[in-house]
Amino acid sequence: MKAITLLTSTCVPLPLENVDTDQIIPARFLKTTEKAGCGNNLFRDWRYDKNNQPIPDFVLNNPNYKGEILVTGRNFGSGSSREHAAWAIAEYGFRVIVSSFFADIFKNNAMNNGLLPIVVSEPFLSDIFAAIASDNNATLSIDLVNQTIINNASGATETFSINAYKKECFLNGLDDIDYLLARKKEIEQFEKKHNRY
Repeated sequence: MKAITLLTSTCVPLPLENVDTDQIIPARFLKTTEKAGCGNNLFRDWRYDKNNQPIPDFVLNNPNYKGEILVTGRNFGSGSSREHAAWAIAEYGFRVIVSSFFADIFKNNAMNNGLLPIVVSEPFLSDIFAAIASDNNATLSIDLVNQTIINNASGATETFSINAYKKECFLNGLDDIDYLLARKKEIEQFEKKHNRY
């Protein structure tokens, strides 16, 4: 997992509400047990027509929008609990996703796969969309140490919350297994101390 401490990036706007996991990655692509390739099927039915040709109006097909931050409408990631949805977003190249509300299971899947979900207020989210609409090179800055997000177009700042354990994982580039392995000696010492047999 790649560490995140301070990230400034342009954004890809997806101002749609209630985007569910079947729209993020359709069910027909869930047979794989590998993360590799999932990014190719991110928003597949919105990105490509029935002849597998890119749909020009969809934001991921618009070369004017790029970056490591996906900005989405309220209630993102609802529906089934497929982890492939987080895989697809992260594998496509996004490191942060910003919304005013995430479905709980999606939010946890995202954090477990190195994708940082940031919840902001509705007015702050609207201002981000407005900034991107005015200038597709508008950027956001994420300061994970201080848990702040800055709309660099306006200078507006909000704080966001994150579980302390997950914050440590993101800051150090650790997934759950890496975290445990990094504490192997502490775990072994605890087991010796508390071994009753």
